[in-house]
Amino acid sequence: MSRTLRGVFFLAAIATASPALAEPGGCLKYGAAGAVGGHFVKHGVLGAVGGCVAGMYTRHEYRKGIAEKAALWDKEHPAAPDEKASWWQRHHDAASVKQKAEWYDAEHPSNGAPQNNATPN
Repeated sequence: MSRTLRGVFFLAAIATASPALAEPGGCLKYGAAGAVGGHFVKHGVLGAVGGCVAGMYTRHEYRKGIAEKAALWDKEHPAAPDEKASWWQRHHDAASVKQKAEWYDAEHPSNGAPQNNATPN
């Protein structure tokens, strides 16, 4: 394979790659860490399985928290009834759930001080 063709494939792969989500852990990340930790005590497979379970649980809790914040946002900010999209489309795609959670965090800071950097448009 020529160098130019490899460069074209590399650029195509970079251009079509989707951005990584900023979610915690997961099976691969925690499983790899568990395998490394388990390797030192001669139980690499057991460590990998335990790490995978811990990673999946961590990601589940993260997504559950995002969904709860989005539900609270919907409760506090009812949508206009005249919008063309269905109720499900307006409220349950991944981007809107993430945005609602960010807005909820901006309106309800944990330290009690109001934040104005992520107000809805």
